[in-house]
Amino acid sequence: MKFQEMIGLAVYDVEEGKHIGKICDFILTNDWQLTGIELDGRAPFSKQVKTVSWEDIVAYGKDAVMIRNKQAVRKTDADNIQYSYLKGHHKLRDMTVLTQEGLQLGRITDVYFDQQMGKNILGLEISDGFVMDLMEGRKWLPRTNEMMMGEHTVVVPTASEQHLVDAIHSVNG
Repeated sequence: MKFQEMIGLAVYDVEEGKHIGKICDFILTNDWQLTGIELDGRAPFSKQVKTVSWEDIVAYGKDAVMIRNKQAVRKTDADNIQYSYLKGHHKLRDMTVLTQEGLQLGRITDVYFDQQMGKNILGLEISDGFVMDLMEGRKWLPRTNEMMMGEHTVVVPTASEQHLVDAIHSVNG
């Protein structure tokens, strides 16, 4: 499953069946661990965002995300979020992917994660620009332990260019 497929999904509380909000972002650590989601509804000029820890998510599918209860929603200081997908100081979307030798592979357009295992990041969807996307399509780069998430770029092993494959619509089927 891809992050972009889940942005905008409704989030519901399992205990009361109450609509809590919608997913507007994903929260990650620098070692590629998915730690939670950010919900919409941030107050203007506020540094606080509504988040749900990944452990509080009971289930998710193509139509909705189910959380344990409304107490799972927490206020988090946006400055304390290490990495995010769409927003924040260190967002993955549009981050440049470079090899250790300085070859630019493209920019991140989406992140794939394991729908069955949850927190595991499987790979990155990479664009090499609009024209190349039209001619060859976007590429998918499987994640390895050697990939390093930095402040402005993702650095990958030199041989990573050989592992780029055509992007897939869904990793899990």
